[in-house]
Amino acid sequence: MAPEPENNLRLEIGHVLFIDIVGYSKLLIEEQKERLRQLTDIVLATARVREATNEQLVRRPTGDGARPSGGMRRGESG
Repeated sequence: MAPEPENNLRLEIGHVLFIDIVGYSKLLIEEQKERLRQLTDIVLATARVREATNEQLVRRPTGDGARPSGGMRRGESG
């Protein structure tokens, strides 16, 4: 028997942005830390991230980059 569909199912559009620092692995450790800090500052300064609540935004550092992702509010376009 097929599962019954949920009447209260709510769909949302989500965005995923992958960012990479080219040449990261060739930098000295201190340079890597500085570049990663700069990248984090840039991402956190964007309007989309500043306006997002904790429930709307997930940030996952991935070593030499970042993967911020989150849902959009209803009626919002890219």
